Amino acid sequence: MVRLKVKVGPKGQIIIPKMLRKKYGIKENDQVFLEIRENEIAIRSPRSIEETLNWIRERRKRIRGREARLGDLADVDLEEEFD
Repeated sequence: MVRLKVKVGPKGQIIIPKMLRKKYGIKENDQVFLEIRENEIAIRSPRSIEETLNWIRERRKRIRGREARLGDLADVDLEEEFD
């Protein structure tokens, strides 16, 4: 396992080192997935457009087209939970 130490900026931002961005094909303005695991956070780029579309479809199924209230989407999408 390789460990890299990165600094967290004032807004919670981190910089993914260039060698890793290049290796995993992450470019400026790309979106990545954060996978929350038991004691860690993994940053993962989508493998393909199909994977991204499947993720969106699954997310829509969980929401079921209903209007959500604070707390309803805790299991679905943290980004929406805190907007």
